[in-house]
Amino acid sequence: MAKKKEWIEAELRVAFNLERITGVKTPLMKEWLDVSMLELNIFEQYNFDSVYAKGIQQMAGWSEEDLKMKFITYILQLGDLSDEGLLVTFFDKQLKGVVEGISLSVKSDFMMAKGFMNIYQTPYFHFQEYKPERNPAGDSMAQLLEAFLIAQEKNKEDGIEIPLFGCEIIGKQWCFVTMEGKKYCTSTIYDSTNREELLQIIAILRKFKILLKERYMTPEPMVLKLDR
Repeated sequence: MAKKKEWIEAELRVAFNLERITGVKTPLMKEWLDVSMLELNIFEQYNFDSVYAKGIQQMAGWSEEDLKMKFITYILQLGDLSDEGLLVTFFDKQLKGVVEGISLSVKSDFMMAKGFMNIYQTPYFHFQEYKPERNPAGDSMAQLLEAFLIAQEKNKEDGIEIPLFGCEIIGKQWCFVTMEGKKYCTSTIYDSTNREELLQIIAILRKFKILLKERYMTPEPMVLKLDR
């Protein structure tokens, strides 16, 4: 069996003619990152304080699984990225597709999609890649772009063209990413061990779901199709 190709970001940019936008943000990225100071209720504040204290003390030595289970999972919950109706979350989901004649395959550490139980269907809305601060394996931005490219192709099959949202996480650093067509835009880095920046991260995650429900999710019933 042929070994799966491990792409790097530069190779994907060349192979698929992708353009990375940094510095001058796209209108979509500007809108997504434009959040107000987050106000937490008593229960949320307790969880935030607990997770934050653990993160600043221990994060530097965590493995990928530690980072996921002890920190990121709680931040996703505080960011309201949870199952709701036909909006379903998936962890460690294998994604495959043929894009412009090239076979792609990647495991998405976290994904939000229109789906039911363990079945997911296009369109896909959110992908996330986690890497530990020490000895990260693979190019996390390339893995995120692979997931985006597969999602775009599946959306096209259903006649849907929507932007994709995601986040690259390496240790304490969070970088938000949007993709529209061949262009992907990356935010500045947010430090999740900085209290104010972690509150911003949570607010941005909540803003994603607002944008999703108001602009991109269709209310009509979904016909489920098994992924090929």
